[in-house]
Amino acid sequence: MIKIRAGVENAMKFDVASITAGPGESIKVVLTNACVLPKTVMGHNWVLLKSGTDTAAFANAAAPEAASGYIPEKQKDKIVAFVGLLGPNETGEVVFTAPSAPGEYPFVCTFPAHCAIGMKGVLVVKK
Repeated sequence: MIKIRAGVENAMKFDVASITAGPGESIKVVLTNACVLPKTVMGHNWVLLKSGTDTAAFANAAAPEAASGYIPEKQKDKIVAFVGLLGPNETGEVVFTAPSAPGEYPFVCTFPAHCAIGMKGVLVVKK
């Protein structure tokens, strides 16, 4: 299990920026929003993307999608797994299978501007 805290001391970052897994490994990510500000002002999510996805373009596409928790409907084919938008002190989780192809798979928070400020990381799949 990978425990990740988002927004510690209201910073725009995850406290875990890199995860390593083997191809096809089962992974459980538990995300906690450590921020104290309201979800509408400082919500956080965790979105794992396919290798090679342009994180800035994905985050920009997500920015106007508040109704869907900043998960862009037209970009869902680029998502491997995600934890939905969380408010202060909320926790969410996702269990997924790591991609079978070795490589780097970026993860981001898609709340507007968070990825651009640095709220991102990488899942490294290696044999």
